[in-house]
Amino acid sequence: MRELWNQRYSERDFVYGKEPNQFFKEQIEKIIPGKILLLGEGDGRNGVFAAKLGWEVDAFDFSETAKEKALRFAQSENVKINYEVSDLQTAEINENYYDAVGIIYVHLSEEVREYIHSKALKSLKKDSILILEAYEKDQIKNSSGGPKDLDLLYSLEDIYTDFQDLEIQKFTKENISLNEGPLHTGPASIIRFVGKKE
Repeated sequence: MRELWNQRYSERDFVYGKEPNQFFKEQIEKIIPGKILLLGEGDGRNGVFAAKLGWEVDAFDFSETAKEKALRFAQSENVKINYEVSDLQTAEINENYYDAVGIIYVHLSEEVREYIHSKALKSLKKDSILILEAYEKDQIKNSSGGPKDLDLLYSLEDIYTDFQDLEIQKFTKENISLNEGPLHTGPASIIRFVGKKE
């Protein structure tokens, strides 16, 4: 799996573009900058954007190639991001530490998903925000990206169950047109979630 992602990120172009995910951008711009955790950050589009807003960014991914690209991108934009290459299951994540967590298109098996989402919840401070965008199970019909394994796509029930302890601020299933680089383009079925830790 690591070799697959290293190969994907070794392509010359940014496979998901250099612009931040639109939903992440909309939500993060509403929040006073502090410390943010980005899981499965890839080649840096969301981390660099957050850093430019003044956020202190901690990013995790298991691709060394993605980290190298992300750090070069950050340097070119005159910002700094802290980026660790780690399996998300074994990553050491501070508890009660972050003002925001972003989980943008991180698709995991049920057992791993529940564990990682639990770690994300524990990392949040009181009154902090979690932002998630992911492919919904209907995405299996589309060719705009995402896993081709139904078990790696999410349902509204999955996300509600994982984050039911948060105060829901937005929770929708939407059909949109993606335009995020060559691997995220076209009609897509997605889940968007924003929750606040009380």
